[in-house]
Amino acid sequence: MLKKYLMILAGICGAWFGYTTGGVSGVLPGAASDWFREMNPIAANLIWAAAGTLLFLFLFSLAADVVSSRVKLWIAALTRIPMNEMAAGAAGLTAGLLLSLTVYPLLSWLGTLESMAQFTVSALFGYIGLYVGLAKKEELSSLWKSGKWGASVPEEERWAEEHKILDTSVIIDGRIADICKTGFIEGTIVIPEFVLEELQHIADSSDLLKRNRGRRGLDILNKIQKELDVKVMIYEGDFEEISEVDSKLVKLAKVLQGKVVTNDFNLNKVCELQGVSVLNINDLANAVKPVVLPGEEIMVQVIKDGKEHGQGVAYLDDGTMIVVEGGRDYIGTITEVLVTSVLQTSAGRMIFAKPKLLEKAQ
Repeated sequence: MLKKYLMILAGICGAWFGYTTGGVSGVLPGAASDWFREMNPIAANLIWAAAGTLLFLFLFSLAADVVSSRVKLWIAALTRIPMNEMAAGAAGLTAGLLLSLTVYPLLSWLGTLESMAQFTVSALFGYIGLYVGLAKKEELSSLWKSGKWGASVPEEERWAEEHKILDTSVIIDGRIADICKTGFIEGTIVIPEFVLEELQHIADSSDLLKRNRGRRGLDILNKIQKELDVKVMIYEGDFEEISEVDSKLVKLAKVLQGKVVTNDFNLNKVCELQGVSVLNINDLANAVKPVVLPGEEIMVQVIKDGKEHGQGVAYLDDGTMIVVEGGRDYIGTITEVLVTSVLQTSAGRMIFAKPKLLEKAQ
């Protein structure tokens, strides 16, 4: 199909070339030249147009395959350019060309060189505008999306479109899908393409554990995108000057004015240092754990020995460990215990208790 369109284009160009260069009939041998001079000018130009068409079609047929394949490569290269880069480049090029028009009146003193100078100035300003537009593509995208450039966006709509940027660790963790399902995450879930590439790399790892983690992450993303009622955006841009994925996430959060969703402690600290908002899944999990106060009575199942002599260990439904003093005798049974103290550590919360029956006996 492309070759057919290119052939039509070549025929049109040949016809135009032949029609506009009909004056070359003067270089023909005497009889042919006289014959063209006596002919109606319009008819003569039409004959030259037909000749030009045949000539260009013949020449194109010799290189049709090469030209078609080259054009297809150019089209494929253009389709791989992210839309934000294309829009920023077009905006910068347009601004540069418009700016060059303001310089044209200053070139009139060049006389015959004016046209050449105008072309040079247009090319220079166009290139400068294109380069600046591409360099500032993220800032231009941010201004457009935030509503500070172009049509104004109501504050409530801007808040509803707030971007939540997922990192690799929180995707593999999987709890983000359950949180999205409950409706506690509002706005747009952003999945950067460089995070997808990292997940793909992990899923293709020769290490079985890494491979399973990568595939689990891809399954979680598929669930979020297809099964949950949330808005998902795949961010196709990249920051080629930055090599680390975590640094790219921080940069992207600044560009989109969004929040990074993670459970990575180090990334959490980096975001805080650079003034980027963070939603930490681990902090959320600790915040929603049921509050247990000293003096409360709860039912637990003691399942194993503790570190100290006579201790038993039980767990709440959320995984919080309960150390039961004197609970070794109750292993395997469900018993009522009295909370004596609660200890908050960096690893989580630990509850100390003792059997209520033992309390009554004392």
